[in-house]
Amino acid sequence: MGRIMAIDFGTKRIGLAVTDPLKLIASSLATVESKEAIAWIKNYCQKELVETFVVGKPLQMDGSDSQSAPATEKFISLLAQAFPNMAIVRVDERLTSKIATRAMVEMGLKKKDRQKKGNIDQISAVLILQTYMEMNQ
Repeated sequence: MGRIMAIDFGTKRIGLAVTDPLKLIASSLATVESKEAIAWIKNYCQKELVETFVVGKPLQMDGSDSQSAPATEKFISLLAQAFPNMAIVRVDERLTSKIATRAMVEMGLKKKDRQKKGNIDQISAVLILQTYMEMNQ
């Protein structure tokens, strides 16, 4: 059984999360610079079986595309070229960064750790993955 990998795309860095092989638990994986993301994902997929990519869809509160949508679409195009036989699913990512920040506060992380954008990216990827998993139960 393959894992599901969630991607919280950003122009500077991406947050990654994966399920366990049984697809029961979503866990943060890494934060990677955007320009190195495809190579990093390829390397990971050589070691672990991944069957689906879930990419956050950046939307405004009214449902229209956000300013980062064109960059996200470009990344998805590159991902599809690198993995032509892999399913790529989109999931609404509205408010994931705010929810991630709130979760870090509730977890008791120090302000210094909450300010590390990579932490927010990874937790956002976990939230995207959990949303996908809940939609497909």
